[in-house]
Amino acid sequence: MFFPFSLIVGGLEWIPFYSNPIDCFLQGLVGACGITVLCNVMRVYFFLQACSDSDGDQEQTRRSSSGRRPLVEQWRTVFHFWSLAALLSLVGPRVSSLIVLEFCLRATSAWITAGQGSSSRGPQLLLVQCQFSLGCSLTATLSYLQQGALHSTASLLLAAGLSWALARICHSLWKHVQKLYPLHSTQRYCGKCISLLTSGHSMLASLQRGAVLAFAIAAIASTATVYDHFLSQKDALKLWTPLTLCYAMLVAYIQEEQHRQAGLEVLLRSAVLRLGALMVLMLTVGHWSDVLHVLITFLGEAVCLLSSQDLIVALLKEEEDDNGVRPQNDNSRSRYATRASTPTIPSAGSKKHS
Repeated sequence: MFFPFSLIVGGLEWIPFYSNPIDCFLQGLVGACGITVLCNVMRVYFFLQACSDSDGDQEQTRRSSSGRRPLVEQWRTVFHFWSLAALLSLVGPRVSSLIVLEFCLRATSAWITAGQGSSSRGPQLLLVQCQFSLGCSLTATLSYLQQGALHSTASLLLAAGLSWALARICHSLWKHVQKLYPLHSTQRYCGKCISLLTSGHSMLASLQRGAVLAFAIAAIASTATVYDHFLSQKDALKLWTPLTLCYAMLVAYIQEEQHRQAGLEVLLRSAVLRLGALMVLMLTVGHWSDVLHVLITFLGEAVCLLSSQDLIVALLKEEEDDNGVRPQNDNSRSRYATRASTPTIPSAGSKKHS
């Protein structure tokens, strides 16, 4: 008579909410707010760079930014936010910790290859790629800190409220910059735009430092979680050591491929390779619920990359400007300035005619 009950209890491992569903949702909400802050700040930075690089085309930039359909863009933003919150809520702390450590391995590999003459888009490309990993780092850190807490739901509710307020501020800043920065930067009567005009070039560096701090804290919590769930068994290191080395070789290959070319297809292909290797790892040493969480992680990566096409295009355009377009424009401007400042020498024919 207890067989159906035991079957239901055993099937709870397949349910992503094997802990408190409210806590999982609040953690996912904090992660989605972190991703929103990252994307909006990066959009503000690239928009400022585009306006500063094309001073004569600011009116065209303003018309193109204001000519978008606001209702469609608003619904797309809302769907993107709540889908990320739901997906981050479904990913368990085990897979979230592995995602954080995997991104730390990728960042370390990119930092090592950065001193070997690689392209300058490496840190910015990592910021574009780290969106879902950043959400997993926030959820993994909160899950580790709230273990055994008496008032975990109240503290998570407070964290979600603060994250929501910060995300709203960054979203309103991006909307203000998108609509009014080309006008306010020339008129010089808006405090926000004046501060962005003077210190907007340092936004990306501040964002990188914040991301490094978030991943450093999450790496400690993720290491403890992985040790408790995977490495505490006897002779576990004998299995994990070759798997980690093989995964490191795969990450190095993916980094080399991204140095040669970048784009949405390349990033999606690298996400499939990375998460496919992680799924094989979970089939070897994990549970069946971990495999389901890896599939949810792939959906989250796809949602983040598909909604970041404008960031990828802006990143590639900035790299093209750094490689060849800016020097040509500067040369043309210098030739034009030289031509305008050099006095015209009359020819012999003109003297004879006079």
